[in-house]
Amino acid sequence: MNKTGLGLFYGMLAGALWGGIFLAPKLIPAGFTPLQLSTARYLTFGVIALVLIAPKIKRVSAQFGRAEWIALLWLSLVGNLLYYVFISTAVQLSGVAFTSIIIGFLPVAVTIIGSMDHGAVSLKRLWPSLFFGAVGIIGISWQSLMHDGTPMDARKLIGLAAAIGALASWTAFAVGNARWLVRLHAVSADEWNLMTGVVTGGIALVLAVPAFAFGGVAHPASDWMQFTMVAVGLGISASIFGNALWNRMSRLLPLTMVGQMILFETLFALLYGFLWEGRGPTLIESVAIVSVVLSVLLCMQAHRPRKVHG
Repeated sequence: MNKTGLGLFYGMLAGALWGGIFLAPKLIPAGFTPLQLSTARYLTFGVIALVLIAPKIKRVSAQFGRAEWIALLWLSLVGNLLYYVFISTAVQLSGVAFTSIIIGFLPVAVTIIGSMDHGAVSLKRLWPSLFFGAVGIIGISWQSLMHDGTPMDARKLIGLAAAIGALASWTAFAVGNARWLVRLHAVSADEWNLMTGVVTGGIALVLAVPAFAFGGVAHPASDWMQFTMVAVGLGISASIFGNALWNRMSRLLPLTMVGQMILFETLFALLYGFLWEGRGPTLIESVAIVSVVLSVLLCMQAHRPRKVHG
């Protein structure tokens, strides 16, 4: 398998694991807040990451200067904790499909930013991919919004704002993380992921006190057990394995293509949403999904080196 194919495979696996984060807020008992779920998920991530990196944490830490620690801090806060608070809020207020649709705009945002990098594939070559990606996202959006005929209320507005907040925070993370992975040479992608986990866990530990002390709702033991299982499951599947696969992919693919790989997260989130609702995609949704997949294939085509005719 070549470099691009391997990167695509890692991106697909990461998307399959990350798609589950959209369903998780529906799986926890009522009364638990988005901040509680995000904090518990990343406490799990932090503990496991610390255990895995412990044998080499001294060597890895020695490679970091002030700039690297600041980067880890803001990537952890914006790309992990804040992002998932936004996601959980949006899912609880607006649903899985709607939230995953808004996040589906990530490839467009990241690809446009990535096209500004020196030596990146130009937007002129990327426009067919972006066009079909936009067609797919707009189609799914239209279907979802038309399916829900209830008027816009405060809950939907807050849900929309949270989804847009998640879009902005993960765009910043995807771009910043990919660029840092290119700069780092003495640290592997897995080590960077685990160090991000350690820092995220530290922030989550600080947030745990206000998150759970002021939760305001008493829960029976069975609810706590269910909440803990979902949070720990997220910490292991999405944060440990999903992030590791994503970082490996980010080192194999250019930033403009990294943005397109986020489409897999949207597709798997929609798949899980359909399974949760016990239905299959409609005709419009099917056409939209095919358009999104075509967008990824066209992006791969745009990144193939052009043959020189002499």
